[in-house]
Amino acid sequence: MVKPIRSSGLSLGLRLLTAVIVTFSAPVLLAPAAIHAQALPDLGGGDSAELSPLQERKLGEDIMNSIRRDPAYMSDLPTLDYLNQFGNSLLAAIPDARGETDYDFFFFAVRDPTLNAFALPGGFIGANSGLVLAAQSESELASVMAHEIGHVSQRHIARMIGNQKQDSLLPIAGLLLGALAMRASPDLGMAAMMGGTGVAAQRRLSFGRDAEREADRIGLNILNGGGFEATGMVNFFGRLQNASRNRSDNMPSWLRTHPLTTERIADIEARVRDMPYRQRVDSLDFSLVKARLRVLQDDTPRGWRDVSVLFGEQIKHGTRAQVLGARYGMLMVALRQRDVAQARALMEEMRAEVERKPSLVPSVLLHSLEVDVALANGQAPQAVALAADGRNRFPLSRGLSMQYAEALLAAGRLQEATSFLRDQAQIYRQDAGIQKALARAYAEQNKQALQHMALAEYYAISGAVPAALEQLRIARAAPDAAFHDLAIIDARERELQASWRDIMSQRKK
Repeated sequence: MVKPIRSSGLSLGLRLLTAVIVTFSAPVLLAPAAIHAQALPDLGGGDSAELSPLQERKLGEDIMNSIRRDPAYMSDLPTLDYLNQFGNSLLAAIPDARGETDYDFFFFAVRDPTLNAFALPGGFIGANSGLVLAAQSESELASVMAHEIGHVSQRHIARMIGNQKQDSLLPIAGLLLGALAMRASPDLGMAAMMGGTGVAAQRRLSFGRDAEREADRIGLNILNGGGFEATGMVNFFGRLQNASRNRSDNMPSWLRTHPLTTERIADIEARVRDMPYRQRVDSLDFSLVKARLRVLQDDTPRGWRDVSVLFGEQIKHGTRAQVLGARYGMLMVALRQRDVAQARALMEEMRAEVERKPSLVPSVLLHSLEVDVALANGQAPQAVALAADGRNRFPLSRGLSMQYAEALLAAGRLQEATSFLRDQAQIYRQDAGIQKALARAYAEQNKQALQHMALAEYYAISGAVPAALEQLRIARAAPDAAFHDLAIIDARERELQASWRDIMSQRKK
């Protein structure tokens, strides 16, 4: 996997590691920031049978619950739309890209300026915002994402876990926890490492190069099948290697087990020479999502000022795609500063520019931002129309679906919004955002019992079981709670109480 250059914070890694250790009595996975340090058993063996595809997916889902609760997780729906559309286009490139398990993949981003990407069990693939920003083309971004797809399709993580024993994983966990903590506090880091010493643990961390090479080979096949420039992998991995040489973090050398070696890059170059040359034009959304991530990476007044300077330079000296991206970013900043007039003016400029080039592929990110501008201007009916049109043009966009519900609520069309969100909740049962929006819709109709029942589902999906149980208690006491509602509350309460008992029993082991 791609080697991290440095860690910008401890929150994501520590919370992930803690969540996995306390939740599972079976062998566990470690933090994304340290996943690159995992060992790989014999690829041809049957060790993966110890962790079934169902167990692997469940493990990945539980890890994702921890990630989603972390402030570093980027829940921004337009960003998720882009990454999942892009990632699924890679999966469609070759028939067996999903591997033997045929998982539904989920691609996401975390707010971190370092260059890193990671795969989790069960088809979850994350990328740091810094990595997306460092990619100079979609082929470069595709090279990293295709590499991570290779890890999942070959079940490298599941095979590693299946070949471990719980007692031997604990010292590895201590070593990795210490490596993460050392960046913030050397004393804390050394203390954590002392709790996980052992020559055997260090020896386990020294494996994994075969897995990296196999993921490289699969990644190249995906790039070639998807019509991307295979040289993108050589260019980007070479840049990552140079960046790794210049890093100055405190990661112990024996934890750096997945370096981008000269031999590995040479192997990629040799394979690329046998592939046909392709030149691929980047989509408009690639420039827009990079601008979006620049704003979201430091979403503060100071960050807006700093990024506005960069956007100003891009508008003066950048390519046409960079200029469009910079204007998109300036528009986002204007909305955050509540400068509606400036946002409207920039939207008109971007729309005119796109209309001058009808060959441009329609952009879901641009359409989504147009809905935001209409809502900011208090033009709820126009926002409803724009969102409805967007859903027709981009039927797979979860972001536009949620904007459609938001626009309906802003327009006072509460019954329509409620009906739409209830349908969405049936389709996407693990989407906490839908339940939160549904709770808002019920609140605006003063339906107290249903509001708190929806909030209970929001907290349950988010992994906050005690908060979910409290919302059910409030719902039961609501004056408008009907007999049918009370029956649902009772049944759901029993389910959540059983779930919480299981969680607590795991923590005691």
